[in-house]
Amino acid sequence: MFRLFDKTTRMNLLFDFYQGLLTEKQKAYITLYYLDDFSLGEIAEEFEVSRQAVYDNIKRTEESLENYENKLGMLEKYTRREDLLQKLSKILENEPFYDKNIDLLLKELKEID
Repeated sequence: MFRLFDKTTRMNLLFDFYQGLLTEKQKAYITLYYLDDFSLGEIAEEFEVSRQAVYDNIKRTEESLENYENKLGMLEKYTRREDLLQKLSKILENEPFYDKNIDLLLKELKEID
């Protein structure tokens, strides 16, 4: 099952996966805009640049994050893995042979990321 995220959630998730590939300025702008909910004007004031410069940087960074995802697919793989783990957990909970060892293994699988 493919999950659809609103734009802010998607950008936050992509940022979590790919922030190591961004410049310090890109990280700062995205953090302020998406995580801290700053306006373009507030970010512009903070960095002493125009709102347009902030907007352009954020748009380019969003494109970069989407390009990384298109090439590497880390968010998609993570989402698919989480969905499968949930389905597996539900199936196993209803099995007569279910025991605590399965719980421990599922917990380990979930903590890999």
